[in-house]
Amino acid sequence: MDPDEFATTLGVSRETIERLTAYADLLVRWQARINLVGPDTLPRLWQRHMLDSAQLLELIPPTARRVVDLGSGAGFPGLVLAVLGAPDVHLVESDARKCAFLREAARVSGTTVTVINRRIEQVPPLAADVVTARALAPLSKLLDWAVPHLAAGAICLFLKGRGCEDELTQASKDWNITLDRVPSVSDPSGIILYLKEVCRGRA
Repeated sequence: MDPDEFATTLGVSRETIERLTAYADLLVRWQARINLVGPDTLPRLWQRHMLDSAQLLELIPPTARRVVDLGSGAGFPGLVLAVLGAPDVHLVESDARKCAFLREAARVSGTTVTVINRRIEQVPPLAADVVTARALAPLSKLLDWAVPHLAAGAICLFLKGRGCEDELTQASKDWNITLDRVPSVSDPSGIILYLKEVCRGRA
């Protein structure tokens, strides 16, 4: 997938593609200094990272006012969602070098985000309407981190892979969850967990 195919798939504007391209070009340059993504995924950057992140946009409720992305790393999915128009995006990342990259990527792509350089468990509650995460931790740990930041009626959107069902089984021992499994458009083995009404303890 290249930028033109991405634009056709998602129906985004030329201006948006130019902003995402500036972001992608910066990532490739910084990758030589910081391990932002798996080196073997760079040739598939637009499908493996950009599209994988962008597919969450249509799952964000139109009433959402704040999105919090946990363990943002290179900005997937949070910064991509911000470029595409997600509201008041907060990127939480403990690695100072990755935070420097996120700030520069936001600058070159003309995107307003809040970058929080702290460990997730040290961040005060952010009252998010949507919490996102990708390739960060098992589901039980993600819920530990996410729940303090959920506003009333909030949802979680977690990008997961092959081990998803095992993680759900484990998480169900400690968490009460209403969920939908949304097939990934970028990876046949991927799944998006759309979680709502999350609370600790089994019913």
